[in-house]
Amino acid sequence: MIALLIRDLRLAVRSGGGFGLGLAFFLIVVVLVPFAVGPRADLHRVIAPGVLWLGALLACLLSLDRIFALDHEDGSLDLLATAPLPLEALTCIKALAHWLTTGLPLVLAAPVLGVLMNLPAPGYVPLILSLALGTPALSVIGTFGAALTVGVRRGGLLMSLLVLPLYVPTLIFGAEAARRGAEGLPYTTPLIMLAGITCGTIALLPFASAAVVRVNLR
Repeated sequence: MIALLIRDLRLAVRSGGGFGLGLAFFLIVVVLVPFAVGPRADLHRVIAPGVLWLGALLACLLSLDRIFALDHEDGSLDLLATAPLPLEALTCIKALAHWLTTGLPLVLAAPVLGVLMNLPAPGYVPLILSLALGTPALSVIGTFGAALTVGVRRGGLLMSLLVLPLYVPTLIFGAEAARRGAEGLPYTTPLIMLAGITCGTIALLPFASAAVVRVNLR
C-alpha cells in the first residue's frame, strides 16, 4: 500500500496535475473575484470565506479525472484489480494520494490567499481547520465519482455532474465555519458536522467505489 501511495504521488508530481494545476486554479479564482465584484474591501471581507471554499472545491474537482484514468489507459488498473490488495484499500490509497497532492496544498495556501481577499484575522484558524477537515471528504467523494466514470471517454463533465451535488453539504458547513470564525462567532458546530461528513464518507464510499470499479472492469 505504501509503495502504491508513493507511486501515485510520483505520477502526480511528474505530470503536474496535482500540486501545480490545483494551486494555479485556486489562485486564479481568488485573484479574479475582486476584479469581478470591484475594489470594495468591505465586500471582499464578507465574501472571502465562501470564495475561498468554492475555489478549493473547484480546484479539487479539476484533478479528479486523473485518479483512475491513467491507470485504466495503460492497463495497470486491471493488474491492480487482480492483485492481493483489496480494491477497497486501493480506492483509499487513491483518495489519500489525491488529498496529499491537491487538498493539502490548498489547505496550506488558503491563508496566503485569505490575505488577498481581506479575510478578517479571526477567520484564519477556522478557515484552515474547515479545509483540513473538509478536503479529505472532497477527495473520497471525488474518488467515487472517478470510479463511476472509469472507461467512459471524456467523462470529466459527467463526473462533475455526479460529484457536485455530493459536494454541497461539505461546501455549506465548511464555508459556514469559516464565516462564523471571521465574524467572531462560535464555529464548533459546523466543524463537527464537517468532521461527521468526512468520517461518514471515509467509512462508506471506499466500499461503493470498489464495487463500481469491479463492475466497470468486467
